[in-house]
Amino acid sequence: MYYKIYGVSELKTKKLAIIYAILAAALYAINVPLSKLLLENAGPTMMAAFLYLGAGFGLLIYSGIGKAFGKVTIKEPLTKKELPYTIAMVVLDIAAPIFLMLGIACTDSANVSLLNNFEIVATSLIALFIFKEIISKRLFAAIFMVTLASIILGFEGAGSFSFNLGSLFVLGACVCWGFENNCTKKISSKSSVEIVIIKGCFSGLGSLIIALILGEQFPEIKYLIGILLLGFVAYGLSINFYIMAQKDLGAAKTSAFYSVAPFLGVAFSMILLGERPNVQFYVAFLIMLLATVLMVKDTMAQDTGND
Repeated sequence: MYYKIYGVSELKTKKLAIIYAILAAALYAINVPLSKLLLENAGPTMMAAFLYLGAGFGLLIYSGIGKAFGKVTIKEPLTKKELPYTIAMVVLDIAAPIFLMLGIACTDSANVSLLNNFEIVATSLIALFIFKEIISKRLFAAIFMVTLASIILGFEGAGSFSFNLGSLFVLGACVCWGFENNCTKKISSKSSVEIVIIKGCFSGLGSLIIALILGEQFPEIKYLIGILLLGFVAYGLSINFYIMAQKDLGAAKTSAFYSVAPFLGVAFSMILLGERPNVQFYVAFLIMLLATVLMVKDTMAQDTGND
């Protein structure tokens, strides 16, 4: 058992971190349905590249404008000590969105939105076994429920015992992001703006090179602008808030709060795409909803040890 008592200032900081995490989730939630529409006019790897380039260069421009007016300063820049985690973060961020775009292209966006919750499982287990974060029994129960819901969603239909290709791609993206989340946590005390700029620009350029090698074509300018803008909002601003939350909540618990993103993504998919999920989706949705409640209770607990 372990105990941690929060003072007033610590609770205020924790609540602010929770707001950052939920805001990050809300911004990211628009990614799946809008990417589904934009993928009709761009290859999956090219799409992933410009989403990250939109994030990196978008925040670079934002930072430049802010500096010019004295509104933004880069606090605690990255050093050589953080280089291994920074490189790992970039490499994983090249792989993850490519897998996600392939998954979106192969299955409906509602399933992708909920299956994305498997990232919580990957992040938490990696945090526990590799990065030695403490995870409560309550959070473990929630992780099991998310895993169960992800399995239900991954099967082609009732009675099927094989994953569809799109589901496997999405799960691959979740594992990559699980490792990436923990690497980012190791450098989260540094400037979140600088981290997103590095993450977006280098991961985007890496994905762009891969897209060109694969022979994918550049999208038309109007779609390219749309992808860049989506990247700035759903990746750039979202990741920035996510890193700010990680600093105080840790990798596992930030991912737990981030689990509201798939639910919002499903709502956006219904509104924007008119998709109607099958029965499996609703069963998985209920399980994931219960899991989210457990994770929220675990994160909001002022003292732990009675889980």
